[in-house]
Amino acid sequence: MEFLFDSLLALISETSTNLPPDVRAAMGQAIAGEQPGTQSHQALNVIATNIDMAYDSEAPICQDTGMPFFLVHTPPAADQPAIKRAITDAVAEATRRGKLRPNSVDSITGKNSGNNLGPETPIVHFEQWDQDAIEVKLLLKGGGCENKNIQYSLPCELDHLGRADRTLAGVKKCLLHSVWQAQGQGCAPGAIGVAIGSDRANGYLLAKQQLFRTLDDTNPEPVLAKLETEIMDEANRIGVGAMGFGGNASLIGCKITAANRLPASFFVSVAYDCWAFRRLGVRLEASSGAITSWIYRDPARTVERMAASAGFPLTGREIVLTPPLSEETVRALKVGDVVLINGEIYTGRDNVHAYLMKNPAPVDLTGSIVYHCGPVMLKRGEEWFNNAAGPTTSIREEPYQGEIIRRYGIRAVIGKGGMGAKTLAAMRECGAVYLHAIGGAAQVYARSIQKVLDVHLLEFGIPEAMWHLRVKDFVAIVTMDAHGNSLHADVERTTGEALAQLRPV
Repeated sequence: MEFLFDSLLALISETSTNLPPDVRAAMGQAIAGEQPGTQSHQALNVIATNIDMAYDSEAPICQDTGMPFFLVHTPPAADQPAIKRAITDAVAEATRRGKLRPNSVDSITGKNSGNNLGPETPIVHFEQWDQDAIEVKLLLKGGGCENKNIQYSLPCELDHLGRADRTLAGVKKCLLHSVWQAQGQGCAPGAIGVAIGSDRANGYLLAKQQLFRTLDDTNPEPVLAKLETEIMDEANRIGVGAMGFGGNASLIGCKITAANRLPASFFVSVAYDCWAFRRLGVRLEASSGAITSWIYRDPARTVERMAASAGFPLTGREIVLTPPLSEETVRALKVGDVVLINGEIYTGRDNVHAYLMKNPAPVDLTGSIVYHCGPVMLKRGEEWFNNAAGPTTSIREEPYQGEIIRRYGIRAVIGKGGMGAKTLAAMRECGAVYLHAIGGAAQVYARSIQKVLDVHLLEFGIPEAMWHLRVKDFVAIVTMDAHGNSLHADVERTTGEALAQLRPV
């Protein structure tokens, strides 16, 4: 199978950098349906620009390139171990080239393998079929949306919706709740794959496999087709909106399957995917491994341009921030302000925050801006350069962030999805703000990074290291200010009220 490796490498590269046509169409509808001038509309414009940039530069759409999930169909005589070896080799090479971020971390030691390989990484599922061809489908689903997967055991009580019984109305309550609970942490507008029934483990697998359906297909089961349509309509009336800013576009797809279950168990499993819905596939000649056709896209078809205008639409009223920041500067900011950052910032994710709770910082963070970001970094000679740099979900740092603001004098935190009451209290006490960047917009923000100045704590791996960056015109929105105001708390409250109005009976 002389062409197998190259075919798989092409599949991985295309999946990471080029959204399929059905997702582009759904995002186009989301943009068209959003009210111009709103924060959600601004976010969708940035997303559209990012999609175009990723395709043009053949670079990752989102810096979190996810856990590679392969679904492979083979003829009876196929050498499945050889195919799996080729998949792992292709994943390692795609990582070396910067198409994938090194995301495989040992769960016991915390060590990053550096090449996306390790026990059960990548995930490969084989199924045998009677066709004389190999089919490989790939889903790249990032950690932010993976964390918003949810499983319900009916009957149960749900916030704003009351009791969900073992009925279709109960299932509908679960699905509406799954969209609501994701808020901006799942990079809305998102899509959900759903499995009704089965056991806990297989339910999640079946739900994830539903994400291999195209967003514009029709469920062959009339009852499920009707449920999918109803969820699409009602979920987009909750008002979560792009990035959880509030708005009309909360969901771009809902795909449901049902499986038999035990009498004692009734699970509803939901696989939540973000707007950066990276899913492609190929048909391969069984003897050579050469690509005979693509699934979900036609290479001869012109790729649709998404952006009506380039980047974040600026008004001239943006506030320029140049770190280090003073308390006076920060306390003058309020929720809704758009800022442009010029100067030096530091990245810091889970490992950095845990480290700072027990150890002194490797740099002086007084007046600094910390960016919740796990970038894709490549090295040329002795110089590091950035290949993708969007924000990660900030709520994971909630156990640490307030204390770190107090201890180190940090004035601003950049991330996505917002943070909680402990962080908001520290911001009010110390004079700090939360700046919301657009989730998944890894190429837009990569263009704002002028230079990688240094790196600290590289022993944590590339995504988790503390990168010292110089940025110019880095755009973000103040969504939590130093006066106790939080857009995220407001949207969660108003969307909860809207959810209660949709309560199925």
